[in-house]
Amino acid sequence: MAADAPALTRTETDSIGSLEIPADAYYGVHTLRAEQNFPITKRPISVYPDLIRGLAMVKQASARANKEIGVLDAERADLIDAASQRIIDGEFHDQFVVGVIQGGAGTSTNMNANEVITNVALEMAGREKGDYAYLSPIDHTNRSQSTNDVYPTAVKIGLSLNLRSLLDELDLLRQSFLGKASEFHDVLKVGRTQLQDAVPMTLGQEFHGFATTLGEDHSRLTENASLMFEINMGATAIGTGITTHAGYAPAVLKHLREITGLDLQTAGDLVEATSDTGSFMSFSSSLKRNAIKLSKICNDLRLLSSGPQAGLGEINLPAMQAGSSIMPGKVNPVIPEAVNQVAFAVAGADVTVTMAAEGGQLQLNAFEPVIAHSIFQSITWMRQAMWTLRVNCVDGITANRERLGAMVGASVGVVTALTPFIGYAASAALAKTALLTNRNIADLVVEAGLMTREEVMKQISPARLSGLETVTSAIPVIAAEDLPEN
Repeated sequence: MAADAPALTRTETDSIGSLEIPADAYYGVHTLRAEQNFPITKRPISVYPDLIRGLAMVKQASARANKEIGVLDAERADLIDAASQRIIDGEFHDQFVVGVIQGGAGTSTNMNANEVITNVALEMAGREKGDYAYLSPIDHTNRSQSTNDVYPTAVKIGLSLNLRSLLDELDLLRQSFLGKASEFHDVLKVGRTQLQDAVPMTLGQEFHGFATTLGEDHSRLTENASLMFEINMGATAIGTGITTHAGYAPAVLKHLREITGLDLQTAGDLVEATSDTGSFMSFSSSLKRNAIKLSKICNDLRLLSSGPQAGLGEINLPAMQAGSSIMPGKVNPVIPEAVNQVAFAVAGADVTVTMAAEGGQLQLNAFEPVIAHSIFQSITWMRQAMWTLRVNCVDGITANRERLGAMVGASVGVVTALTPFIGYAASAALAKTALLTNRNIADLVVEAGLMTREEVMKQISPARLSGLETVTSAIPVIAAEDLPEN
């Protein structure tokens, strides 16, 4: 007689009724209902691994705290602890299947974590998945907890972990711009304000400015991230701590600090902290700031490389792919264009976070799932955008030195450097003549007898024009009416 085939499903029951769960699934009935109810984005929460790690860290810390204060026996607590560690280490992430957008203020995500951790623990104990009489997702794995303190805490931990890689990539991009600043330190060019010729500078100064602004964003992101170190574990449903032992909150904080390595603190007012999403708004805003400033840099790179013949053509971006299906040889600035679009998406995500924060009511904000999704997506896209900008664009930028030199030589903007010596009025008159006659400013100054060739060349040297060397003396200023007739 043939052996019975293994069962393909197992039956699990909740307060709504019973469902058939795939026999090999580590999630359970609550997760399956959520998967069926929210088939919206087709993106499971597992697309954000640091969120999953944050959830497992919260469950691990809770198990240790519950064991310490005596509300959970050592055998069950240790199983939950070990199962959580396996998830922190990267196992079973494919079992976190609920969608990133969900109703219920994150309850589905919390239950997904409870069920997976419980069934991993049951398997480790040599028991069948779904043997909740021995180890329950709610009574044991979720002991002393509520979605309303677990979910925001896990999100904050996950975002803090995720931010580390973004900051690393941001610093690498900053260093790439610094490298170009050093490479171009002696390349004079015409600076521009309001898209009009202004005064000379070096290409190195321009790229150093890019590096500086990225360094400032690194600092702002770090500062705003620290706001998320305030957590509300022990608040349970609305901040009153109902169902928890008096020693739970300090115990779970201690273990979370040890597990995460983060300087976490319990909020002073747990009722306020349970409904407040201000830290998420601040952090999202700092991401938007970084995205918009990075987009401005990409706008500049596209302008500076425009042409190559009929545009500014001051720098060359690496040619990454054919730019047209109809114009042979055309190459487009596709990498900066992609980064621009990421910035637009991050700005839109920040609006989403703002609206979701405003939409909270009374003792809970039900819209934290879309807040979490928006910020995690922004970090992920920004990190990848910075990587491709650095590797596929900035590292390969070259300067069109001859073209830049020719534009500086023909620019009337150099006359600004001579105003301490010949005066504003005389400088303006000579600039007008240079524009009308298309002649070199230095030649006109010398011909007018206002300065010697040696004096002019000293004052319009790269060091002087770029401000790296300051003016130490001046000759008497010549009034415009005293200039010789052309």
